[in-house]
Amino acid sequence: MPGSGTAPPPAAALRPPRHRVDPRARRWWTARALLTVSGPALLTAVALAVCALLFFPGALPWLGPLLLVTLVVPALAHLALMPQVRYAVHAWELGERAVYASDGWYRQRRRIAPLSRVQTVDTVRGPLERRFGLATVTVTTASTAGDITIRGLSDAGADELSRRIGAAAQLVPGDAA
Repeated sequence: MPGSGTAPPPAAALRPPRHRVDPRARRWWTARALLTVSGPALLTAVALAVCALLFFPGALPWLGPLLLVTLVVPALAHLALMPQVRYAVHAWELGERAVYASDGWYRQRRRIAPLSRVQTVDTVRGPLERRFGLATVTVTTASTAGDITIRGLSDAGADELSRRIGAAAQLVPGDAA
């Protein structure tokens, strides 16, 4: 209140969600990085080094360090750090009235969606996810902010979470529009 001399209470900090994703998700993210980012970068570096060695040997003194700095080190750093950071950040929680998830590794985000706004719950298992026994749960809400996606769950955990979210969403009364 203005002039009352008391400050408003500080805003509560948003705590991380309680449940971690499956530890196998780190291996899954590493395999994805090898297939999409780090692997192609390392293959490009090797191909350029071999071409230089075969056709332009005089270029190796400057091309070698350039490839190392621009392709090899970033690719290896991505391969080593990204799965660890992702695992530390990715988490989820299902409360009585909302679904809460955090994700990302470079650009991290936290989303809370009220169960009253849940429209669909999907479980997806891509080929690489199936190889590692993992699945992704996507909660679509009546929101323009987008879906809540929980990646790296065990197969059984994803099925159970989907079932629980669906059941909980049916029990929560809808928003009055």
